[in-house]
Amino acid sequence: MRRVFIAGGTGFLGYHAIREFLARGWEVTALGLPPAPPPDLYPAAVKVALLPLDSAPEAQLLDLLDGHEALVFAAGMDDRLLPRKPAYAAFHRANVEMPLRLFQLAAQAGVKRGVALGSYFAHFDRLWPEMKLAQRHPYIRSRVEQEKALTSVPGLSTCVLELPYIFGSFPLPGWKPLWTPLVRYLRSSRLVFCMRGGTACVSARTVGRAVVAAVKRGEAGARYPIGQENLTWTEMLSRLAAADGRQVRVAALPTFLIQVGLFALWLTHWLQGKEHGLDPRFYAAIQTAETYLDPLPSQQSLAYEPADLDEAFRETVEACK
Repeated sequence: MRRVFIAGGTGFLGYHAIREFLARGWEVTALGLPPAPPPDLYPAAVKVALLPLDSAPEAQLLDLLDGHEALVFAAGMDDRLLPRKPAYAAFHRANVEMPLRLFQLAAQAGVKRGVALGSYFAHFDRLWPEMKLAQRHPYIRSRVEQEKALTSVPGLSTCVLELPYIFGSFPLPGWKPLWTPLVRYLRSSRLVFCMRGGTACVSARTVGRAVVAAVKRGEAGARYPIGQENLTWTEMLSRLAAADGRQVRVAALPTFLIQVGLFALWLTHWLQGKEHGLDPRFYAAIQTAETYLDPLPSQQSLAYEPADLDEAFRETVEACK
């Protein structure tokens, strides 16, 4: 039986990757942080290890990694967190140093394949160098450095999935999607406001399928942007409201109003000694752009089938209740 080790396996994306691996007959080890997940979250065949990745003894990690064919990194620090400034130190530690240590140990343990779940902002950093995304945003810089570090580990064939905004559910008691404030806003009025521009979207189930496909077919050093549908923010809000059984009228605000509000947010947190992973002073430029992805190249290269995005929208709004 083929075996895969998933760091972050007790989290949202780890859960969906595990479902897809199990459906294909793989044996899974899930690494996460305490507390332990509910006993019915995974089948008994899934081995769950709970320990901090940054401080776990090397011998313990080597023992856990032994006998696995592949390693998936589905953990790290996302852009919503607000560390003390300078923020890059925290993002670098969580998104570069910790996974790099794990991938190096995996190579020592004989693991041959690696997949890292990254961000589509790294894709746009390459595509739009004039926006200086990695230079201006600590979170994006950490994702760019993560890709370079993890795909350079000798003895391990590693590729990266660059993920956009993700929708779906996670049957963990008390868990709420990151979209919960937005869904509550949509429920508050028939007229709602958003910014201009748009984004690529993907379901968590599609991400899980892409992870399995990347373990099987991903090329060493390759970066695979994983999209499903490209939606304006107006379209995305309308689709979420429809999934909730509601109709709303969505109006796009002028970009300068977004910039003023974000600058006030930056100043407030700067005075508190905190720093965003996505700097509010430059955030409007990327969020009001059309951060769209062509899903077909990665889908055809890795040979996976996308799941239903509208179903993921329905699952998302249901989990926000």
